[in-house]
Amino acid sequence: MKASDMRPGMAFMIDDQLCVCAQATHVTPGNLRAFVQAKLRRLSDGVMVEKRLRSTEDVEQTFLDRRDMEYLYSDGTGHILMDNKTYDQITVSDEVVGEAIQYFKPNTTITVAVHNGTVVSLELPNTVELEVTDTEPGIKGATATKQMKEATLETGLKTRVPPFINIGDVIRVSTADGSYLNRAKE
Repeated sequence: MKASDMRPGMAFMIDDQLCVCAQATHVTPGNLRAFVQAKLRRLSDGVMVEKRLRSTEDVEQTFLDRRDMEYLYSDGTGHILMDNKTYDQITVSDEVVGEAIQYFKPNTTITVAVHNGTVVSLELPNTVELEVTDTEPGIKGATATKQMKEATLETGLKTRVPPFINIGDVIRVSTADGSYLNRAKE
């Protein structure tokens, strides 16, 4: 396909690397040739790269199979996921999962991208609900203030929470940056 047809979310083989397009802008400067300025995320290491391509340049599109899988547990070999349709279990390495492991607990459903039978990336939901396992005691009468305190969640993730959050509370956390959003409804 032509570079001018690139859209966010599409997968491509560029420089012998599997990449997913995050942003593609078609630029047509006055008297110069048109080009596509693309932001691509390499799936091998998660690094964002910018690539400038001629509009008429051919790029090799590949297709990723997106599947819902359930996270079961982690052990010394990696992280065990189960396909929700076939019930096949696969082991995913730490390199693919990375820091995302802090956002899911056992029996969490995750969307994974599969290329040639290998899991290449995980798509986290925007928010997750996790229980607070360790934090300083709450202050009586504390409401939403600018003060924040450190809290450790059930998956080991550390975040900053308002003073009225106590051990055992379930909170909603953003997976984009790990920040506290609000208290989860019981």
